[in-house]
Amino acid sequence: MVISTNPKRACNKSISKRVNRTKTQQSNQWQKSKTSIVKKMVVDPIIVLFNKPYDVLCQFTDEQGRSTLKDYIAIKDVYAAGRLDRDSEGLLLLTNDGKLQAELTHPKKNTFKTYWVQVEGIPNPDAISALEQGVNLKDGMTLPAQVRLISEPNIWARNPPIRERKNIATSWLEIKIREGRNRQVRRMTAHIGYPTLRLIRYQIGKYTLDNITNGEYSIVSNIPQQVNINKRNKND
Repeated sequence: MVISTNPKRACNKSISKRVNRTKTQQSNQWQKSKTSIVKKMVVDPIIVLFNKPYDVLCQFTDEQGRSTLKDYIAIKDVYAAGRLDRDSEGLLLLTNDGKLQAELTHPKKNTFKTYWVQVEGIPNPDAISALEQGVNLKDGMTLPAQVRLISEPNIWARNPPIRERKNIATSWLEIKIREGRNRQVRRMTAHIGYPTLRLIRYQIGKYTLDNITNGEYSIVSNIPQQVNINKRNKND
């Protein structure tokens, strides 16, 4: 038996195992979420682009009387494609078509999601590099991300406003990831020592928040039979 001592080959094997393990985790999470997928298909499918406010649940009913999508979206038979935490804001996609809902959320699409993240402190280059390369969370290594410091975006005021500590600066990051783990972005910034204070999802694939006021939505119709969430077409 020949044992390889090539460090490059060993490194490549390690990376491959990490990527495969992450893909398996994503697939398992997606399979669990399939219970909420709309079963029916419709003749004229639509995609609703909703700019979700803070403190709104990504569902249409709540026994505890908390704010839900029903308070903002007056369209029947549409359901969320993916999720966005109650304490997060920004883009949420909804659709009335079961097949389209599955297409929009399947991990094999490798759809990038862009987040604007206000953090406590100003991350240094080493911290940003760690996020870009992947960090080891409790549920495994994250895939490489695209991360950069940005100026404060021109956005709506949050209600209630974030809690800032005196004498501690805050900054904004743009983070692009192609995973969808539970509270992933918040855990990533906490891992490098810069807690998230505010999180806004700006983009999912080719769809963005552009020209959509917080609490409002726009409708995309004339959906092609084979939708490509990552590529714009003439109808977008």
